[in-house]
Amino acid sequence: MSKTPFITLDKANEIIEKYPTPFHIYDEKGIRENVKALYDAFSWNEGFKEYFAVKATPNPYLIKILNEYGCGCDCSSKTELMISKALGVTGDNIMFSSNDTPIEEFAYCNELGGIINLDDITHIEAVEKACGKLPEKMSCRYNPGGVFQITNDIMDEPGDAKYGMTTEQIFAAYAVMKAKGVKEFGMHAFLSSNTLSDDYYPMLAKKLFKLAVKIKDQVGVKISFINLSGGIGIPYNPHDEACDIKAIGEGVKEVYDEILVPAGMGDVKLCTELGRYMMAPFGALVTKAINEKHTHKDYIGVDACAVDLMRPAMYGAYHHITVLGKEEAKRKEFYDVTGSLCENNDKFAVNRKLPTIEMGDILYIHDTGAHGYAMGYNYNGKLKHAEILLKEDGSFELIRRAETEKDYFATFDCFDIYDKLINA
Repeated sequence: MSKTPFITLDKANEIIEKYPTPFHIYDEKGIRENVKALYDAFSWNEGFKEYFAVKATPNPYLIKILNEYGCGCDCSSKTELMISKALGVTGDNIMFSSNDTPIEEFAYCNELGGIINLDDITHIEAVEKACGKLPEKMSCRYNPGGVFQITNDIMDEPGDAKYGMTTEQIFAAYAVMKAKGVKEFGMHAFLSSNTLSDDYYPMLAKKLFKLAVKIKDQVGVKISFINLSGGIGIPYNPHDEACDIKAIGEGVKEVYDEILVPAGMGDVKLCTELGRYMMAPFGALVTKAINEKHTHKDYIGVDACAVDLMRPAMYGAYHHITVLGKEEAKRKEFYDVTGSLCENNDKFAVNRKLPTIEMGDILYIHDTGAHGYAMGYNYNGKLKHAEILLKEDGSFELIRRAETEKDYFATFDCFDIYDKLINA
């Protein structure tokens, strides 16, 4: 598929006059259209709910847009729960899917009325201790181990993942929870990341639906909601094809009707906790070429770095790059596009074929709307940059200001050196 920026060079320059590069920008129109398409794809399931994975893009302005369409929040920490609370998202609109969880975070989730999704069977005791007793509505996270594959393609190896309970543990967990007063039960599993196959969700659903029927028959626990989690990917590379969310919804319906309906479980509600799919294509990192270097390779240095987008440095992940204003120019040069960190992996692209880049050119790095700003850090004393929302009417709004030196030094405020640093 083609990769087309959602801003032009003229719009970028208009924004840069007020907010200098680098910055992340998000497309409100695209976000709204995408969430409507998701709900339409699962409209056959009464009670379907998307719990947006807050970890992907923890910006209240953006999460609020999703909330308008009925999305809840999937949280994995106290601060994410706090964001949810600040937005007025509480009760069953919170799914708390954490791991290695501090006991006080279970208590805080319970105060908000959120659904605790247990990662481990030992957490039953921890939740009981934190909350006084088990909440009446809870969920368990399943990890079948081994490998997960579609036809002959191995999608992932859940047996190597730290998340979830084994088959034996999850049966035992439901039995204990039932005995301790839990009345409504959910199930959750995440078996593969960033899949570009329309068959992933239906295959995962089939596995979970069969397990839910066995639990009902053998433990006497009826699962009332099943969370298919995330895993639907996006085509970071223009050579990849995007998933068809309508086809995915239809595929899940087919196995739902095949397995759950005949078992008397045709009222099970489905959930998702998508992050990347909901936001990644609708965000971009906008940065400026500020240096060039020609040694053993040709380098273009930009004013962003891995602080702003860690995925290429951390995973070698591909993010497409468009030089704004040169969309039609021939890609004839091979560049490493780098940031300024003292790490050789601080590169947004390696040996990337791009148009000839001149100093001052504006580079648009695609698909940073999820796990972009969120994964940033402050190595080398670098500061995280602004987030901007491109509104449907073409105007733009600052939705998170850039960090300042004062922010960076704020945690030194218990030392005499703090005043010297910020007033230097």
